[in-house]
Amino acid sequence: MQASEVSRAMAAARSIASSLDLAVDDAIILNDSNKLTLRLLPCDVLARVAPVEQQVAQFEVDVAQRLGESGCPVAALEPRVEPRVHERDGFVITLWTYYEPMVPHEVSPADFAHALEQLHAGMRKLDVPTPHFMDRVEQAQQFLANRERTPELADADRELLGDTLRRLRRAIAERGAAEQLLHGEPHPGNLLTTKNGLLFIDFETCCRGPVEFDLAHAPEEVSEHYPGVDQDLLRECRILVLAIITTWRWDRDDQLPNGRQLGAEWLDRIRAALDPNGLDVHG
Repeated sequence: MQASEVSRAMAAARSIASSLDLAVDDAIILNDSNKLTLRLLPCDVLARVAPVEQQVAQFEVDVAQRLGESGCPVAALEPRVEPRVHERDGFVITLWTYYEPMVPHEVSPADFAHALEQLHAGMRKLDVPTPHFMDRVEQAQQFLANRERTPELADADRELLGDTLRRLRRAIAERGAAEQLLHGEPHPGNLLTTKNGLLFIDFETCCRGPVEFDLAHAPEEVSEHYPGVDQDLLRECRILVLAIITTWRWDRDDQLPNGRQLGAEWLDRIRAALDPNGLDVHG
C-alpha cells in the first residue's frame, strides 16, 4: 500500500472496529502489500484493509465463511461481529480472528499436504464463480506485450518469458486435467501455524484449475505427500507459476521489496528449469 495511504487505512480500521463496540487503543502492522493487515488491540482482532477499487473482499469473506462452516482448515472471521465487508474513507475493511503464531513455525511437508488436501476436498463442494487460472497467464502475456508496463525488461528476457508462457499454456491445456476450485496461492506465507492446527488465509486469489497449479506454489516436498499428483503436469505448472510471478516483478508498478533482483534471479531459474525438463520454448 502506498505510504501516504497507510495512516488513513489504519484510522479507517480503528474507526470501524470501534463502531462495532470492539476496544481499540492500538493497531500493529503485520503485513503491508496490496492490502494492509493489522492487529487491533486490546480487542485482539485482525483487520485487513484495501482500497475500494482493488477489493474483492466480499468474495473472500463468502468463500472463507463457507469453507469454515464445512470444517476446512481456514482462518475464521471475527465471531463477535457480523461477517461482512465494511467501508470507510475509501477503504474496505474485513475483520478476522487473530491467531497467535506457534513456535516453532516449521511445517512438515506431510502436514502441509494433508491440510491442502482437506482444503481442496472442501472446495470441490463449493459452486462459486471464479476466474480460471489461465487468466493469470493472459494477464502476464499482456504485461509482456506492453513495453510501457515493463520498461526495464530486456528483449531477450521478454522473449523467454513470452515463449514460456505461450508454450506451457498450450501444453497444460492439452492435458485436459480435471479442474476444481483452488486457493490460487497456497504458499507458506498463506498458511498459519496455530494451536488450532494449520489454517489457510487469503482467499482473494481463488481460481479454477487442476490441483497441480496449487501444489506448484507449495514447497516441492509437499507434493510427495499429496495423493494422485500428475508429476509431469506439476512440473509444467511450477515453471508456469515461476514465469508468471517473474513477469509481475518487472511490472513498473511492482512494490515488492527487491522485486527487480528477484525477477533477475527467477529468470535464471526458468532457464535452468527448461533445459532438464526438455521444454524447448523456441521450437
